[in-house]
Amino acid sequence: MNKPIYNMIKAQKDGLSIGLFSVCSAHPTVIDSSVKFAAEHEIPVLIEATCNQVNQFGGYTGLVPDQFAKFASNLVNRHQLPRDLFVLGGDHLGPYPWRNDPCEIAMKNASRLVHEYVQAGFSKIHLDASMRCADDHPSQPLAFELIAERTALLCQVAEETAEQSEAAEMPVYVIGSEVPLPGGTENQEDTFTVTSVEDVSAIIDAVKHSFKTHGLEQAWERVIAVVVQPGVEFGENHILSYYSTHAKHLSEYIHQNRKLVFEAHSTDYQTTEALKGLVEDHFAILKVGPELTFAYREAVFALEMIERELLSPDLTSNLRAVIDEVMLENPVHWHAYYRGTEREMALARMFSYSDRIRYYWSEPKVKKALSRLMKNLGAVQLPEPLLSQYLPEQYRKICQGTLSNNPMAVTEDKIQQILEKYATACGLL
Repeated sequence: MNKPIYNMIKAQKDGLSIGLFSVCSAHPTVIDSSVKFAAEHEIPVLIEATCNQVNQFGGYTGLVPDQFAKFASNLVNRHQLPRDLFVLGGDHLGPYPWRNDPCEIAMKNASRLVHEYVQAGFSKIHLDASMRCADDHPSQPLAFELIAERTALLCQVAEETAEQSEAAEMPVYVIGSEVPLPGGTENQEDTFTVTSVEDVSAIIDAVKHSFKTHGLEQAWERVIAVVVQPGVEFGENHILSYYSTHAKHLSEYIHQNRKLVFEAHSTDYQTTEALKGLVEDHFAILKVGPELTFAYREAVFALEMIERELLSPDLTSNLRAVIDEVMLENPVHWHAYYRGTEREMALARMFSYSDRIRYYWSEPKVKKALSRLMKNLGAVQLPEPLLSQYLPEQYRKICQGTLSNNPMAVTEDKIQQILEKYATACGLL
C-alpha cells in the first residue's frame, strides 16, 4: 500500500518536483469523490483519518478505525482503483483527544488508538506525542526528549500490532507536529513562525535516539517524513500564503537528507502556484481537509438556493437554518474558534474557512434536511439559468456535456475541483 510514498520519495531525491496529496477527511462524499477522482485519472491517493474523527470510542464521526478502513476499501473496489495507488493513513495518532487527562491515562488510550489503526490496515502512521497532558507543566512546551520517548512507545505498539496481525506490509511513519494542533488557528495572525532547522534537527535526532533505545532501528528505517510549519495557515477569514523564501532554510536542510521529506499540514486554500512551490521545496506530502468540506458546503448551499427558487417554502429542506440550529444546540465544535458579535459569529458558523460545519454533517437533523434537498432536486431538471447563477463552473461543464445535470454530480465536481488543484501541484496530472 505504501508504493506511492516510496516512489514519490525516490522522485524527490532524484530532483523531480513530485508530491502526494493527502485527503484528511472523514466526510463520506469527500472520500468517495477522492477515490473516484484518483481512479478516473489513474493517480495515487492518500486517505487519512485523524484521532478526533476516528478512534476506538468512535470519534466525532462515530466510526472506529476498522469501520473507516472497510468503508474506504469498499470505495476502492467500487471505483476500481488499483490497490497499489491507494494508501490509508492515520493522522495525529497520540494523546491529543485525551490531553486533559494525566499522561498515564492519555498514553494508554493513545496506545490503544495506534493498535486499532494498525490492526485495521492503516499503513501510514503519523505518531504525534507533542501535546501536553494534564500533569505536564502547564505553561512550557514538552522537551523534545520527552516527545521522542512517547513517540517511541507508540511506535512500539504499532510494530508489535503489525507483526502479530501478520500485516502484508509494515507501516511507514511520520513524526513531528505543526503548530497549532488540528483544525486551523484560533487567532488572526498575519504571520506564522516557520519551523527552524535547529528544531527539526533536534526532533529527528531525539526520535532516532529514542527508537534505538527501544530496539526500533528497523522502524526508524521506515520513518519517511517530518511534519513542520512552512508558514502556511488558515483561520476564520484569513489565509497565510506560502512564500518559498521564508522556508528556504528548511528546503535546503531536507534536500540533503536522502531518506526524509516534509509533510505540510493546513495547506488548505493555498493557490496552485503556492502548492507547487511547497512540492518544489520538498514539502512533498500536502494535507488537505477543511477546504474539501468547504467546497462540499458551497455546493449544497448553492443547491439550496436553487431549491428555494423552484419550490414553495413548505416543501424546501431549509438546510442552512437546520445546520445553524444544530450548531447552536451543540456549540462544542465551534465556540472556541469564533469571536465577535452574534452576527459575526453567525456568519462564521456558515462561511468560515475553518469550516466547523464539517463536524455536524452526521447529525440526524442535518442528514434529514440534506436528504430532502437532494431528493427535491433529484426529482427535477436543474434549470440552466439557475445553475449559471449559483454554480457557474458546473454550469459550463453541463453545457459542454462533460458533467451530468444532477445534484450529486454537481456536488462531487465542486470537491474534485480542489483535488485537481492538488494533483496538478503534485505533478500527477
